[in-house]
Order: sequence, then structure tokens, then C-alpha cells
Amino acid sequence: MRLVRRRFLQLAGGATILPAMSPITLAQTAQGTPKLKQLLKADLQGQGQSVQETVVNLLEMGPAVASPWHMHPGAQEIIYVLDGTLVVEVEERGASDVKTGEVILIPAEVPHLAKNGSASMMARALVTHSRADKDKPFLVVVKRST
Repeated sequence: MRLVRRRFLQLAGGATILPAMSPITLAQTAQGTPKLKQLLKADLQGQGQSVQETVVNLLEMGPAVASPWHMHPGAQEIIYVLDGTLVVEVEERGASDVKTGEVILIPAEVPHLAKNGSASMMARALVTHSRADKDKPFLVVVKRST
């Protein structure tokens, strides 16, 4: 009987201390735990479901700056805008405004361009290419009639 009573007192004491400690423990966990937010989940497009190499770049575009029309042979492109707004035009899809915190996926072999949508602010984006054949050129400029 004494053993049962002693065990009960130990558990009751622990139950009293635990609520007092829990806000501290939760605060430490919240500060020390990385936050992962899924931005895109998509199958590979236009490259035979194969990746030999992944390339990640930081793109910085001054106000009103634009890339030429181009494509990436055997490489799908993902653009995640960090700051500003990019206007991304993809052949046969038209133009899309991609704002801070948004993402756009461009299939392999598809001509496209990106331009800074602001005449006064810098734009920055994280650009990832999943390449099916790293021996192909990374970028090919595409001539377009205007």
C-alpha cells in the first residue's frame, strides 16, 4: 500500500511541475524548430522524368530589366520570387505576374522570358533548373518576331 501511495505522490508532483514548465519548453521548441513551407510539388515536365544535375541561381534584375527570349534544353525551370514582381512570359501561356513569395514552373524546351515588373524597384528570385542532360547548353537564346 505504501508503494502505491508513494508512486501516486510522485506522479502528482510531476503533474504539478509539468504545466509550469510547458510554456518554456514550447517556446524553446518553436524558436529552435525550422519552418518548412511547401511552395511547389510537381512532376518533371519535358525532360523524360530524368535529372542529371540541379542548378540553383540567385537572379537579381534592376528596374525594368528583361531577359531575352530563351529556353533551357532538357531543363525544367522553377522561379521563386524573393523580392519585387517578375513578369514571366511563357510561349503559348502568355504573361504572368509572379509576386514576392510566389512560384512559377516552366517546362523544359519551352521558350520564355522574365522581366522586372517595376520601373523603380529591384527584383530578386531563386531560380532552380533540373537538367536531364548536363552536356547540353544551359541556355539557348530564341529569336522571336515581334
